[in-house]
Amino acid sequence: MKSIIWSLETVIPAKVIVIAHVTASMVDQTRAEQEKYFLTASGNKEPFPSLFDPHSRELSVVVPSYNEESRLPVMMEEAMQYLEKRQKKSSSFTYEVVIVDDGSKDKTTEVALGYTKKYGADKVRVLTLQKNRGKGGAVRMGTLSSRGRLILMADADGATKFEDLEKVEAGLENISPKPENMAIACGSRAHLEQESVAQRSFFRTVLMYGFHFLVWFFCVKGIKDTQCGFKLFTREAALRTFSSLHVERCIFLFYFLFSLCCLLLFLGSKLVPFWSWLQMGRDLVFIRLRYITGAWKLESPKKTQ
Repeated sequence: MKSIIWSLETVIPAKVIVIAHVTASMVDQTRAEQEKYFLTASGNKEPFPSLFDPHSRELSVVVPSYNEESRLPVMMEEAMQYLEKRQKKSSSFTYEVVIVDDGSKDKTTEVALGYTKKYGADKVRVLTLQKNRGKGGAVRMGTLSSRGRLILMADADGATKFEDLEKVEAGLENISPKPENMAIACGSRAHLEQESVAQRSFFRTVLMYGFHFLVWFFCVKGIKDTQCGFKLFTREAALRTFSSLHVERCIFLFYFLFSLCCLLLFLGSKLVPFWSWLQMGRDLVFIRLRYITGAWKLESPKKTQ
């Protein structure tokens, strides 16, 4: 009996490792023809730039959006008010906002284009994806089309106020050293955790803490709020990580941070709760195993079409 139990204890982990390695794959990094262009305020089509080009703006704000026609205006009004005010104070501060419609079924693109008409395509550009890629895919596509020296990922729900950007910028600038100028600073809502726990059921609280443990154990240590949709990173960090992206959906944020950890960097949605937590927990285990077994590697960036 003991030998049987020992065999099961060795065989099952081995099977998990083999499955993780065999099922490893890269995401589709090609673009549909219409995804290569944005519309100007007058309705003309112009090609998006490439992340591989030198930066021409100080800041790019990438906003992944899926069925956000109702929440996007609230976020954009606050964002544009802050960015315009900051630009008036300092002429050296230049910016752009890249709204990525992740295959929405509502009028997200139409709402977003309203801001292109209001502020011009030099400041607000809309990238409409033909199919839903998930948050990671939307962020990747928007980042690859950006012009900023610094790139900010900001959620369309407006959960984090834009006036907090300067705190995140200060955190990024204080990171030293920056290997090959690669660094990231993460916003955090950890100080609101006790309030949110009080509003959750016991079952969801257990799932949350269990998942946080998996994140800490397998992927990222030192970041209290990996899910906060307010992350600022350098163009060099974006180029290195997004060119080797393996995960596009809800586990994307943890994969992104884990990739940066692998590069020895200093790290300053709408879900169905039960199944999403379990699926993300499984994905975290597989991310770790795929790097350990060599199925996934962080390679030098290559230009994609």
